Amino acid sequence: MSDQSLAGMRVAILATDDFEQVELTEPRKALDEAGARTTLIAPKSGKIQGMKHDEKADPFDVDMMLDHANPEEFDAVLLPGGALNADALRVNNEAQEFVRYMDDSGKPIAVICHGPWLLVSAGLVDGRTLTSYHTIQDDIRNAGGQWLDKEVVRDQNWVSSRRPSDIPAFNREMIRLFVEHRTKTGVPSTPKAA
Repeated sequence: MSDQSLAGMRVAILATDDFEQVELTEPRKALDEAGARTTLIAPKSGKIQGMKHDEKADPFDVDMMLDHANPEEFDAVLLPGGALNADALRVNNEAQEFVRYMDDSGKPIAVICHGPWLLVSAGLVDGRTLTSYHTIQDDIRNAGGQWLDKEVVRDQNWVSSRRPSDIPAFNREMIRLFVEHRTKTGVPSTPKAA
């Protein structure tokens, strides 16, 4: 029997074309196995393209367009990496507003690889401690954040990791953070009746 510690928790996954596939699929699998309801949200409808480093991987169905996504309806957010994905999302005003709302509400944010670029562009990194893919450490520092070269970093409602090889630690800490948030805030443990 699978762990259902996140049963009914609603997790938004923000991504667009050329995301690092394993940074979406493995954390999503961990969330699904813990009972969370994950929703893949993108700036466009249809499908978005996954990548394995610089090679095309699989296309994924978008569950909801970003302009229809209300952050009030989600309990947490996952931001996978991939340089092209993260670079496109960081300049998307709706994506910036979504993560600002989540952070202002104290909701958990799980971010990996190049994903922190969105947090930088949303003006959220000042005074925070996190990690990322090593090539964007200057962006984090220049935005007022403290960058650490560790496989996983927890800071308040954020959990961050550097790259795909960190995913086991990332998933463990992401689930732990989300469970702590649920316990602290009383997020319902069963889906609401329709």
